Amino acid sequence: MNITQILSEQLKINEKNISNVIELLDEGSTVAFIARYRKEKTGNLTDVDIRNIEKNLNKLRNIEKRQEEIITSLESQEKLTDELKEQILSANSLTLLEDIYAPFKKKRKTRADKAKEMGLEPLYKYLMAEAKDRENALEFAKDFVNEDVDSPELAIEKSLDILAEDISNNIDARNIIRRDGMIRAKLIATEKDDSERTYETYYDFSKKLKDIKSYQILAINRAEREGALSVKLEFSDAYNKKLIADLYQVNNDFQKELLELGIDDAYKRLILPSITTELRNFLTESAEDESIKVFSKNLKPYFLQRPIKGKTVMGLDPGFRTGCKVAVVDGNGKYLDQAVIYPVEPHKKEKESIKILNDLIEKHDVNLIALGNATASRETEIFVNKLIEQSDRDLAYAVVNEAGASVYSASALGEEEFPDLDVTIRGAVSMARRLQDPMAELVKIEPKHIGVGQYQHDLNEKKLDEELSKVVEDAVNEVGVSINNASYKLLSYVSGLNLTLAKRIEDSFKEGSIIYRKDLKSIKGLGNKTYKLAAGFLRFPDSPELLDNTGVHPESYAIAKKLANYDLDKIDISEVSKDLGVGVPTLEDIIKELQKPGRDPRDENPEVLTKSEIMTIDDIKIGDELKGKVRNVTDFGAFVDIGVGTDGLVHISKMSDKFITDPNEILKNSDIINVKVIDIDKEKSRISLSMIN
Repeated sequence: MNITQILSEQLKINEKNISNVIELLDEGSTVAFIARYRKEKTGNLTDVDIRNIEKNLNKLRNIEKRQEEIITSLESQEKLTDELKEQILSANSLTLLEDIYAPFKKKRKTRADKAKEMGLEPLYKYLMAEAKDRENALEFAKDFVNEDVDSPELAIEKSLDILAEDISNNIDARNIIRRDGMIRAKLIATEKDDSERTYETYYDFSKKLKDIKSYQILAINRAEREGALSVKLEFSDAYNKKLIADLYQVNNDFQKELLELGIDDAYKRLILPSITTELRNFLTESAEDESIKVFSKNLKPYFLQRPIKGKTVMGLDPGFRTGCKVAVVDGNGKYLDQAVIYPVEPHKKEKESIKILNDLIEKHDVNLIALGNATASRETEIFVNKLIEQSDRDLAYAVVNEAGASVYSASALGEEEFPDLDVTIRGAVSMARRLQDPMAELVKIEPKHIGVGQYQHDLNEKKLDEELSKVVEDAVNEVGVSINNASYKLLSYVSGLNLTLAKRIEDSFKEGSIIYRKDLKSIKGLGNKTYKLAAGFLRFPDSPELLDNTGVHPESYAIAKKLANYDLDKIDISEVSKDLGVGVPTLEDIIKELQKPGRDPRDENPEVLTKSEIMTIDDIKIGDELKGKVRNVTDFGAFVDIGVGTDGLVHISKMSDKFITDPNEILKNSDIINVKVIDIDKEKSRISLSMIN
C-alpha cells in the first residue's frame, strides 16, 4: 500500500509535503511544533492539515496491520493463495478485508459446517451443477440418508445450508445490500414506550439513511436505548434478492428454485442482520465523528476568546436557597476575598447584599463583575443591575458560561489550588478567571464538560476525550504560554510536555531556578528533544534575553539577532531569506514576532460583550436589531446570547442570502454578530433570529 500516494489523493496535498509530515510525526514531533516551526518542510500546512494527515495515516496503517494479520493467519491455515494475497493487499478498507477473511475465520460451528460434517457437500454440488428436477435430486439424495439424516428430503434441505453460507460469504452479494443501504434503504422509528413524550419528534420517523442528520441518529439511538422507540432498517428486499440471483448461473427451473430458497435463507438469516448491524454502526460512528467535529469547531474559538487583562474582577456564582457565592481576584487572577450574599428569593436580602458587594468593590477597586449563567442567574442579573444603577463607579458585568465549573470546584486540582476555600467559593473564583483569561481557566476542566457541543453525552467517551484534547493542545500552542502565571495544567498542553514535566517546571519557576528559556534544560527529565518541541511555545517575560518572550524558536535566535541590521518595515523578504539562509515562512514569522514581542494573538479576536443594563424577552419585539455573542454552533444553526436570558437560534437557512450546508462557513463560537429578531415564542422561551441583511 502506497500510503503517501493515497493520502495525497484523499487530502489533495503534495506527496512530498505529506512524506515530510509523516517523517516528522514518526520522529516524535508534535503537530503544533510541525505546523509552527517546520513550515518549509510541510509547504506551510496548517495544524488542521497536519491533524488530518495524522488521523488518516493511522487509519491506513491500521488497514496495513490487519492485512498482515490476515495473511499470517491464512498462511498458518495453509489456505493463502497468490490470488487471495493480491486481493487482501489491494483492499482499502477494514470492511472489505473482513469480508475477504470471513470464510476463513475460526468461529462457532455453523449450520453449513454441520451439513458438511454429515457428508452433504457432494449433494449440494450435484444439486447446483447437475440436478435436472426434483425427482432426479431425490433419487441422488437417497445415498446421503444416515442416522443424522432420515430422508432424502431432509438431506436436500440441510445441504442448502451450505448454499446459504456460500451466498452469505459472497462479497458481491453483501455489497448489493450495502449499496442499497446507502442509496435507498430507510431508517424507520416508531413509538414504543415514551410516557413523557420526550422523543415525540420521532414517533413516525422515516428517512433514507443517506439523508439522516447526525443529531437525529444520536437522538434515535438514545431513545432506542431507553426503550422509547422501536427502530429498524427497511431495504429493497425483492430487488436485492434479484440482483444476488443474477450473480449465479443455473441450468433449469429446479436449480433456480433451489437458488431462490438459498438466497432467501441467506438474506434473512445471515446477510441482512449482519449488514443491518454494520450500517447502524456506520451511521452511529459517522454521527459521533460529525458531533465531535462540531464540538471541536466550537471548542477552539471558545478557548481563544479575547482575555480581559489587568482588571480586578468579582466573580458571582448565583444560587437561590444557598445564596450567591462571591470571590474577588486581582488583575493576575490571584484570589483576594470572598463573601456569600442572599439577594434573591427565598431570602431577598437586597440592601444587605448591595452593601457587602459595594464594600468589596471599594476595598479592591473592582471594575468588572463576572456572573455565572446557571441556577438563579437571571434573578441575580436583575440584582446586579440595581447594584450598578446605585453605584457611582464605572461598573460593568458580563455573563459567563458556567459549564464545568462545579466539576473543577470539586476536583483534585481545585482542592490543590484552594485548599482553604469552600467548594462553592472556588466556583466563583473560576467565574472571575474565565472572564480574565478563558483559556488558562478552561484547561482545568475536561473539555467534554465545557458544554459547547451537541449530544456529547452520547458519544464514544475515549474518542471524544482524545479529539478534544488535541483541540485544546492546538489552541494553547497557538497562543503560547507565559511562564509567569501558568498553572501546571496549562503547561501540560504545551508541545512535548506532560503533567509530570509541567509540575516540575511550575515548581522550579516558583523557586526562582528558571529565568531564561534555556534554563528549561535543567528540569529533570526534560531532554534536548523535549526542549526543542516545547521551548518556542513558552514565554519568559522577565528574561534578560528579549527573544525568550517571543514565538521565535531558540534554533532561530541567531537569525533573529541578525535582523537587527534591517529595517523590518521595509525589508525585502525574499532577498533577506537568501542572505540569511532561512526559509521565507520562517523569516516572516520571526519578523512578525520581533515587530510585536510578547503579543497575544487572542487580542485580535472580538471583545467580550459587557453590559450595564438588563433586558428580558419582554423588552424585545419582532424586527429588533441586536448585537449578540455566538454560544454554540451546531449543524442546524447557531445559538446566540442577545442579553435577554434566553439564547436565540439562527437557523442555517437564516444565516446568509447564499445557500450554505455548514454553519461554520459563516460563524464560529464566541463571534460577536448582528442579528434581527424574526419570531418570539414567550410560552416556550424561544427566540428565532436572522443574520440576513
